[in-house]
Amino acid sequence: MSRIGKLPVNLPEKVSVEVLPGNVVKVKGPLGELSQKVDPDIKVTIEDGEVKFTRPTDQPRHRSMHGLYRALVHNMVEGVSKGYEIKQELVGVGYRVAVQGQMLTFSLGYSHDILLQLPKEVTAEAAQVRKGENPVLILRSADKQLIGQVAAKIRSLRKPEPYKGKGIKFVGEQLRHKAGKSATAK
Repeated sequence: MSRIGKLPVNLPEKVSVEVLPGNVVKVKGPLGELSQKVDPDIKVTIEDGEVKFTRPTDQPRHRSMHGLYRALVHNMVEGVSKGYEIKQELVGVGYRVAVQGQMLTFSLGYSHDILLQLPKEVTAEAAQVRKGENPVLILRSADKQLIGQVAAKIRSLRKPEPYKGKGIKFVGEQLRHKAGKSATAK
């Protein structure tokens, strides 16, 4: 058995799960509503405030999907009850971000500003910057996959470079630095 797949997903209060025709799992909670289509071979049951997943055989295809769909539904339950948050730090002189509704405006050292439209499910906030600190962008959403995609897109606008570490990085991310040129090497 898959160690992840055989674990039941516990449902917190105010979160409801239903299995719709076509094996679509729909999760409703205080922070929103998400749905995920599950492979028809994987059986989804809801009993005693828990969602359980079972697979028909031990084929590699069924084993891989067993844990996958359990993890996806667990992330949906977690998202509609608590939500997800990603913090990104802009490291570099003059690097800034401004948030106007769903539109982000980045100043990243290029000759022009970069505009990025956020999906309606994702909210952004630019934390107040004190002198000498790097600007921090905070993204929040109930959908873990979507917020991860948006964060990766933002990071790709200016990836951290390995010499000084300038660019957009996740807060807490450890970057590997290179030594660079040595002026006294002979």
